[in-house]
Parts: sequence; C-alpha cells; structure tokens
Amino acid sequence: MGKFLKEFDMRSFFFIMMIAAMLVSCGKSEKQLAAEKYSLAQSLYEMGDTMQALQQLDTIQKTYKEAVRTIADAGQLKKRIYGELLYKAEDEMDSLQVTLAELEKKFIKEKTEFDRYTQYIHKSQEFKRRWNKSFIQIYLDERGELYITSNYYGDQWLEHTGLRVYDGDLQAKTEKVALDSPLSHRSDFLDTKWEKVTYRDGADNGVIEFIAENADKNLKAVFLGSRYYYIVLESFDKQAMADALALSKVLKRKARLEHEIKSLKSKIA
Repeated sequence: MGKFLKEFDMRSFFFIMMIAAMLVSCGKSEKQLAAEKYSLAQSLYEMGDTMQALQQLDTIQKTYKEAVRTIADAGQLKKRIYGELLYKAEDEMDSLQVTLAELEKKFIKEKTEFDRYTQYIHKSQEFKRRWNKSFIQIYLDERGELYITSNYYGDQWLEHTGLRVYDGDLQAKTEKVALDSPLSHRSDFLDTKWEKVTYRDGADNGVIEFIAENADKNLKAVFLGSRYYYIVLESFDKQAMADALALSKVLKRKARLEHEIKSLKSKIA
C-alpha cells in the first residue's frame, strides 16, 4: 500500500510540474521561449550532444516565427555545428583513404562486360591458380558486398548443398542451397567432377566472419552433400577472407561518408 501511495505521489508531482511549466510557458512571448530554446541548444552543443542541439535549433526556426533575431542566431549556430561535423567527416575520409589504399594492394580490380560493379579478386585466390583445387572462395565488389562459393574438384560427385567450417567446438554453417538452384553448378570432363555452390545475400550465414575472426586457427571445412568431403583451409584462403571483410567494411563506410559529406556541404552552403 505504501509503495502504491509513493508511486501515486510521484505521478501526481510530475503531473503538477508539467501543468506548472505549461502555465509559465503560456505567459512568455515567442522571443522569450525561443531564447530559452537557444540557451538549451548551446548547452547541449557544449556537452557534445550535437544531434539534440540541432533538434532544438530546428524547433526555433519552425515554431517561433516572431523571434527573428534568435532564428538568425540559430541558423548561424547550425552552420557552425555542421561545419565541425563536416571537418570530422573529411578527416575520417582522409584516414579511410589510406587504409583503403593499403587493403586494395592485396586485390586485383576487374570489371568485365558481365559485371555491373567492379570486382575485387584477392591475389591469392585467382582462379587460374586454383582450378584443380577444392576450396572456399570469397567475392567482393566495389559496394562492399560479399559472398562466398564452395568449389569442389574430385573424381566423384558430392552433390553438395552447403558448408560447415569448424575447429573443435567452434563452427559456422551456411544455409542450404538446393541442387536445382541457379546458384548450384556441376560439370565434368572425363573422370573429373566440378561443383560450385554460391552463397549470396547472407546465405553464408556468418561463415565469412567466422573464418576471418578465426584465421589463426586450424580451420576445417566439410562439403555437405550425398557424401561428405573434408578440406583443411589454407592460411592464404583464411587471410583472403579477413582481408575481404576488412575491405568490405572500409568500402561501405566510404560510401556512407561520401553521402554524409555531400549532405553536410549542402547545409552550410
């Protein structure tokens, strides 16, 4: 009962305070209210809360049409804030470009007539070096989009539909890709069989991140099909995953920064 009364008293207190604030506000002019908002925006800005500060400044410009001077001051403070945000974004972009240049050295950039976007091919995974090997291949394009394929080479069909990568109790497993899916390919020549399954749009189910984050471990992979086929991941394939994931993040961040910088420039023009 005491707890209920205490909660009731607190609700009553806040309700009374809200009513009091509304009554006090009703007696103030638009100029006074705008000035209070501006002081609040300045305080928020000085505390580092730029987003809340900008919201307060927007409220001044949209709500208090009669407070001409404060509206002008709000506009100037907004430009100052946007200018600082632009400086930070451009500074980050400069650092990002250095990282991007270093990562790109590990890849070959290619765009054929069949490609909509430029492709990044890790130098350790060029197909001409791996055509007769069973391995996991990473694909990356200029947007930062990633996917993998499982490539099987052997003398018997696996009809594999997925992968499991593991080391002891640690593991990650792709989604299943049906044998009749356009993402499942098989071919043969004499006694040699080739199978390639593509895991797009998140169908890798975390396998890319798993390999990249555990590249220092002795990772194995199982091709899951009518038969199981095991491989030990090469160190350069694991590194290719880590490099591709790192480059993907940089490319995506670069795209977001370019959009952000363009938007900020338009706000201070």
